[in-house]
Amino acid sequence: MSGDRDPSSTAPAHRWLCLATLSVGISLIMVDGAIVNVALPTIITDLRITATVAEWVNAGYMLVFAALLLLAGRLGDVLGHRRLFGAGVLTFIAASALAGQAQGGTTLLGGRVLQGVGAAMILPATLSTINTAFRGRDRAMAFGIWGAAIGGTVAIGPVLGGWLTDAYSWRWIFVVNVPLGLLVLVGTALWVPESRDDRAALRTGAVGTLSASAGFAALVLVLIEGQHYGWTELGILLAAAAGVLFLGLFVVATRRRRLRGQPVLLDVTLFAIPSFRIGNAAIAIVGLAEFGLVFVLPLYLQGALGLSPLRAGLVILALALGSLLAGPGAGPLTQRHGPRKVVLAGLLLETLSIAAIGVVMGPSGRLWSMYLLLFVYGVGVGLASAQLSNIVLADVPVERSGQASGAQNTTRLLGSALGIAVLGAVLVTVLGTTVDDRLDSLKNLSPQTRQSVSETVRDSLGAEIPRLRKDPETAVAASEAEDALTRAARTVTFLTALFMLAGFLMSLRLPRDAGIRKPAGKSSGTPLEKTAEH
Repeated sequence: MSGDRDPSSTAPAHRWLCLATLSVGISLIMVDGAIVNVALPTIITDLRITATVAEWVNAGYMLVFAALLLLAGRLGDVLGHRRLFGAGVLTFIAASALAGQAQGGTTLLGGRVLQGVGAAMILPATLSTINTAFRGRDRAMAFGIWGAAIGGTVAIGPVLGGWLTDAYSWRWIFVVNVPLGLLVLVGTALWVPESRDDRAALRTGAVGTLSASAGFAALVLVLIEGQHYGWTELGILLAAAAGVLFLGLFVVATRRRRLRGQPVLLDVTLFAIPSFRIGNAAIAIVGLAEFGLVFVLPLYLQGALGLSPLRAGLVILALALGSLLAGPGAGPLTQRHGPRKVVLAGLLLETLSIAAIGVVMGPSGRLWSMYLLLFVYGVGVGLASAQLSNIVLADVPVERSGQASGAQNTTRLLGSALGIAVLGAVLVTVLGTTVDDRLDSLKNLSPQTRQSVSETVRDSLGAEIPRLRKDPETAVAASEAEDALTRAARTVTFLTALFMLAGFLMSLRLPRDAGIRKPAGKSSGTPLEKTAEH
């Protein structure tokens, strides 16, 4: 690994300033995966977009983000992670300005897609730089801060989004990225060291590169649109088949190039490392649960409880506080007990608190209980997220950290997109069925009003319930819709807890010494290199 500067030789003070810069950069892209959620009801009303477009505003960002991560990780290895990080921040700034000026769903989606391109360049560059710049005790602390930045900002997003939407306009949730992004660019120029692999080649095979991106994009497309058009529709089945075919083509093309000694986009022998293989599976499941919860909570708090965007964001702020407090503390705990135990403790806290949130959900809403439970959940996020990344990368040779970072983050984002798609489908299905049953019980409600209220609630995912509540003609129907949304949100929350439990059980299979980085010069015995010898 070489470059303009050796990351491991960076001055201690500059290392932490570098980490601060990377953390702000990662915060920008992670907060934009969550900040839209709390503003979504307002955006739906203002731009008059459908529930399908609203889901794409969220999932489209994740789709492009996930589809390009492997390629971005390779570009970082070849061109330099600092250069890629800076280019990603510039792209993200431009995309945020475009989204902030959107006058319709098409322009907004275009801005979100471009944001996904920038985010795909930013994320693997942060992980790779941390993985090469920090060692020993500082390494665990750095990953803890990095994880707190992810977990905290995912939760701070709704607060920031609620405040900006209430005080100014939903457009400011995008425009605010411009000055913050410019500050990140200054920090990048001053403190972030360059790192790359001089042996890495940009040419990794057009077939493998394109098929990987197309395969991931097709599968996420199926997950999002299948719930609307039906899982057995010909178009959905063809898209699913195309996704599997493209990913299979990627695996075959990668193996052939590797056997010929040619560079590849992702060395599949990385999955011979138990911590890398099992850790990635756990990350996918955890990402599914975490983003699914953050997707459904703002809809419940605003639609069923009638909270303003700001108040809803303040409730979810408890999650951020827990994550921000636990993240830095995960470093010392990891030094004492090992990464595996810290991850297991965090995932167990997340599982139990999510299940408890489902229990306290109701039309009246016990907000203080939810504050406490979200705080505990945030502590679990702060403990688990960063150390899972630490475990996945610890046994990977440093020169392949770009590939490994890209693979890990692709897994995380595919899990997140899957969470939005699957849990969103459950929410839509349960909400639609329940609201129809509730409205049918109202004998004095005209058929026209019943149909109008049902369609409005389903299409807006409950966002229009507060407006229906203010209209005397639909006030009674709105009360029934609140109960239906509460039931749907509770169902999704319990399902989320089951997914998180699956992530916990998967993590039990991690090696007991997972995440404990081997001293330099002893990497020849890693599972990866043993496999490569064969």
